Order: sequence, then structure tokens, then C-alpha cells
Amino acid sequence: MSKSLITCDCMGSMQLDIEGLRQSTGLDVSKPCSTLCTTQIDRAAAALEAGDAIICCTQEARVFEALAEETGLPDAPLLDLRDRAGWSEDTASKLPKMSALIAEALLPAAPAKTRDVVSEGLCLITGQASVTLPVAEKLKEYLSVTVLLTSSDELPDTADFDVVVGHLRMANGAFGQFDLTIDALQIPQPGGRGPGLSEPRDGGRTQCDILLDLTGDTPLFPAPEKRDGYLRADPSHAPSVSAAILAASHMVGTFEKPMYVKAEPLLCAHSRAEQTGCTNCLDLCPTGAISPAGDHVSIDPMVCAGCGACSAACPSGAISYDAPPVDLTMQRVQTLAKAYLEAGGTAPRLLVSDAHGAEMVQLSARHGRGLPADVIPMEVPALNLFGHAEAVAALAAGFASVTLLPGPATDTAALETQISLALAIGGAGSVSLLDTTDPDAMSESLYAEVAPRSVASPVRPMGTRRQITRQAARALNPSSETLPLPENAPYGAVVVDTDSCTLCLSCVSLCPSGALGDNPDLPQLRFQEDACLQCGLCSHVCPENAISYLPQLDLTEAALTQQVLNEEEPFACIECGSLFGVKSTIEKITDKLESHSMFQRPEALKMIQMCDDCRVSAQFHSTDNPFAGKDRPKPRMTEDYLSKRRDH
Repeated sequence: MSKSLITCDCMGSMQLDIEGLRQSTGLDVSKPCSTLCTTQIDRAAAALEAGDAIICCTQEARVFEALAEETGLPDAPLLDLRDRAGWSEDTASKLPKMSALIAEALLPAAPAKTRDVVSEGLCLITGQASVTLPVAEKLKEYLSVTVLLTSSDELPDTADFDVVVGHLRMANGAFGQFDLTIDALQIPQPGGRGPGLSEPRDGGRTQCDILLDLTGDTPLFPAPEKRDGYLRADPSHAPSVSAAILAASHMVGTFEKPMYVKAEPLLCAHSRAEQTGCTNCLDLCPTGAISPAGDHVSIDPMVCAGCGACSAACPSGAISYDAPPVDLTMQRVQTLAKAYLEAGGTAPRLLVSDAHGAEMVQLSARHGRGLPADVIPMEVPALNLFGHAEAVAALAAGFASVTLLPGPATDTAALETQISLALAIGGAGSVSLLDTTDPDAMSESLYAEVAPRSVASPVRPMGTRRQITRQAARALNPSSETLPLPENAPYGAVVVDTDSCTLCLSCVSLCPSGALGDNPDLPQLRFQEDACLQCGLCSHVCPENAISYLPQLDLTEAALTQQVLNEEEPFACIECGSLFGVKSTIEKITDKLESHSMFQRPEALKMIQMCDDCRVSAQFHSTDNPFAGKDRPKPRMTEDYLSKRRDH
């Protein structure tokens, strides 16, 4: 049984091509309602009872959820065609755009990956007594409160909540698992006529679930607004303090923490042999959730806020966004383009935004011009997860341009780096950043945009982000062999100064991706450009400083094969003739050691020109054999023992 589409023209405020939608989507599209959420709610109930229906209204989501709960039926998926397509000043046909949005809605959703976080309501409040004590009075009915004061002058005489004195030196962790270190810690001692305090001591350790910071000083964490469980308010601003109290009072129980990213440590190019290589994710993470862990990096899922910048910048795929997975994001992009073109549309444009941008689209539709008919909006959880690979994939799938609409939570600098890389691959004007918070300005910019021509033959490759980028770049640049890229791009060539290189092959032993290789039979340094991450490890480890980088994207087949960067004639052992080492290196070492005191004898100097086996043999038979020991003692015979006996 095919899915059915329950449509509504919202009291006749938009036009719907029902027959066209039937043909383009293959769904059973019913005659549009006008008031589906009120007088025609019976049609929504019938759709729920029939099952496998999509209701084209998100504004009244609560009405349809309540209807499902009342009838005891599962919720139907909701789809917004009105704000994203129907309400628009553009007179062009909205059929291709609606068909694309419907096709995207039919994609299977990825299962959510979460981890339970248990909060028992242990709350530490820090700040001045004039602020923290009244807050503790309000929260004591909901949480187990401890107040940390910096001075004992205003120590309250109450047992309703705990009060300690000290200075918070360090805080780690996140909601449900904060670890705190307190210096000059003094704990009230019961007894006597007044509360006494213990002797101050440094390094006191404690844990809490919620940390309420009312000091008004520097935040305890980077990106404090992204740290779950850390509530911070200006103590002089009563509404902010009240909002923090309300938020804290509800933070008791078991909560689900999304697992935003997944890691593949074996692919990580952060370090090898204590030499640092790639640090992209470490440099970008706003919360400090990523830290070095030997040859790779470690991600604290409890601290990760899911901004997605690490996934877009990771050159190897060791870190990838997983809520939703990168594969699903690619599939959404390709499905939108494919459905739009198959429905008769030409040269669509993609508008990517987070929830903040999606709200701007709704405001523009209701109060302004709405979106042009050829602009397809796509909402993602975090805009920074949409990197150069996704943008280039969209262009190759048939979009004429990609516009990114940042919100308050977007790392604009990281996004601009990805855009510059996408522009180098996709061409000028293909990807842009629309940095505005005004819905009307957003619409005006989109209506005024003159997008470049879309690709003549769309392609929709599958694979990793690197593989998709390469195939998309070939489709977008059919007549080019090599594309120059910005500095620090994750694609490029290794340039070797052959005059300095000694073919020691240190770079080969540390290359994390296998882009650099050797030849077991000849002194050669080989390189496969497609595998190179431009991580910097080979350059850092090279003792001769002979390695540099050339950021580019080689679109030829040569990038998929090993090319010889440097090779020399091997040296033949002067004893057995077997090939070993590099001739120039052996000759250079011989020349340098010729005047050394330890190599004045010709036999010693010749050993440098021997292979391993012959060198050991020559040392063993030399007059000053380093393997020789003292003369072996003469075996003692029976006569030797008897000759010393007095009775014999």
C-alpha cells in the first residue's frame, strides 16, 4: 500500500497542484482541505486510522499529536509545504519544489543514538552571599543545594541547605558528573552557640550534577552556553537569575544525551611517534570536548555540544557527525536535487540552515515575500556539519548554488573555511554565506541572486566524504586536470626536495594514511595523492626538511596510483654484491668518516660498504673481533682430578 498525502491549502491561502503531485511523487494525494486542523479534523483522524499517511501541516503539530493520543494511534509524520514552498511571492510553479520536499520526507530517519544521564539534583551554587542564599532558599525544595561562599562573614544560621566556604579552583565534566576542586575549603562544624568552621585546606574534591554560577566573573568553561548542566547568570540582573532558578529546578531525573559524533581512532592523523600532525578538530572544538590521546584524539561525549565543525574539517573521516549520519545528509541533498529535476524544474538552489534559519524562513513566508520557487530549504541540526564535501555534492547533484544561512550558534570562521574550499572546487559564486538575521533581507538577497549554471550531467556518488568530493569535483570540472586549493586544504601533493632527501624513509614509517610508500627492492619514495591528508606529519619528521605541501585536487587517474617522488641508485655490497642502501648516502658517509680516528684502518672503513650479513662476518673474523671473548678454559679430564689426589 502506497503512502497517502493529506494536504491543506490553509483556508485557500496557497495553490496546490494535486494531480501534478500525484504524478511526481507516486503517492495517493487527497483533495486538499482548507481547515484540516479544525472543522476538517475528521479527515486527519481517518488518515491516522488508515495508517501510512503524511499530514502536510507542522504549525498545528500539537493538535495532531493530541488527536493521535486521543485515538490511541501512532503519530503521523508531519511535513511543511506551506511556509517552505506554498506561501511565496514568486509566481513560478511550486510543483518541483514541493515534489522535492515530499521526496526528502519519505527518506527513512536514522535511529537516534543517546546515552542516559542521571541527575540526582545535587546542585552547587557559587557567588556572593547576597545572591546565592536567596537562590538557595528557592531551590531547596527541588534540589539538594550546597552554597559555596568566598567569605565566612555572612555564614547563614540554617540547616535547610549546606554552606561551605572556599575558592573554586577548577571544574571539569558536564551535567550529571561535574568534578570540582576547591581551595581554602572550610566546612561548618556543628556544636556550640554558633556555626564554627574547619581549618582551611586546599585541594578539596567534590561532585555535583548542576553547577549554578552567580559570580558574574569569567565563565568556568569555554563556550559556557554549550555546557550542559552549567547555568550562568548575571547576579545583578534579576530576570536572568530567575530563569536560571527555573531551569535548575527541572534538572532532576534521567535525561537522554545525544551522541553527536562517532570516532574511528585508527583513521586519526593527529600524531605518530610523539610527532604532532593534524590538529583541525582540536583547534575548532568550542567546548574542549576533544583532547589528545596518544596517536589519536579522544572525544568526551558528555561535553560535546554537537556543533559539527570537527566532522566537516576532519581530513580522514576519523570524526564524523552521527546525529544524523553524514550518509543521510548526503542522501537528503541528492534526493532534493533529483526529485526537483525529475518534476520538471531546472537549476534549483539550496538554502541550508539550522533551526534559527528555519524560523526565519517561516517568518518570511508569513510576513514577507517568502522564498523563491527555485530555492529549496534544508534544515540541519547544526550548520557547521555542512562542510565543503556536502556543498560540492549538492552542486554535482544538480543544484546551481548553495547558500548557507548561519544562526547564533554557528562558528562562522570555521564555516568560511569550508566555503572557500568549496568555491575552489565548485567555481566562483557556487557557494555563499548569507549572514543576516532579518527574514526580509534574507528573501531580498535570494530573489536578487544570479546563480551560475548548474552542472550539465548531474552525478550522485556514494562513499566517504573524500570519495564523494573527488567524484563531484570531476563532474563539475570535466575539462580540468588539477584544481588549486586554499592553504591547509585536506587535499594536495607532497613536494620533495630531491637534493636534500636522503631516502631515509622516516616519512613512510609515520604516514597515517599510507599515501607515502617505499619499494622493498629499490631506494624509492612513492606517493599516492588521493590518499594524502596534508596532515603535516611527514614534514615534521623529515630530518632534512625536504618535504613541503602543494594544496590541490588532482582529478586525473594518476592521483589514484603511486608515483615515484625520489629514487636513487642502490649501493652494491663490496663483498657479495647484493644491493642495499642508497649509493649516494653510503658514499657520503664513507667520505665523512674517512678522517675519523676509529676508521683509520681500511678494514673498518670497508665495513660501511658492506651489507648486514657481510659486515657481521667481517667483524667476526677481524683481529679485534667485537664478538670475541676470553679464551675458553681447557676441559678438565679425569687425569686432572686424579693427579691432585694425595691417595693416588
